[in-house]
Amino acid sequence: MKKFLVVVDMQNDFIDGALGTSEAVSIVDNAAKKIKNFDGEIFVTFDTHYDNYLQTSEGRNLPVKHCIKGTDGWNLNQKIIDALNGKNYVTVEKSTFGSTKLPNLIQKAACNEDFTIELIGLCTDICVVSNALILKAAFYENEISVDSHCCAGVTPKTHNSAIDTMKMCQIIIK
Repeated sequence: MKKFLVVVDMQNDFIDGALGTSEAVSIVDNAAKKIKNFDGEIFVTFDTHYDNYLQTSEGRNLPVKHCIKGTDGWNLNQKIIDALNGKNYVTVEKSTFGSTKLPNLIQKAACNEDFTIELIGLCTDICVVSNALILKAAFYENEISVDSHCCAGVTPKTHNSAIDTMKMCQIIIK
């Protein structure tokens, strides 16, 4: 059985940059350890925006420039980069919360074998839940899980709400 790990948006702007939180900072070591110890294929998503971000639908609703491609805030956290060193991984740029490309990439990587998917990253209540639900819809018979110790939300309350939502949609919470 193949195992896939999806590392969602472990970028500087979500950790200690424009939209960073102390909760996000606190899960970096857990996420890095998970990546280092993971035996399987890894997909790493990048929230990717451009200079016109504030004119986009998301930018009008969240008017904080973040993850502008080519900036330090768009880059992965250094501990995450170090953990990925020597690992087999694919990067996935996404312009919104969930990646519609990710299911096709995983299906292709599975090569008709059975597989599981585990997600970690930021933010639990926006991009992690969005990607988890997209993957559960695409692969409803496969085990989809989220390691809550390697995730952080915008607030602890919204993190817990997202965890509850994923549980209700039969995503395994670790």
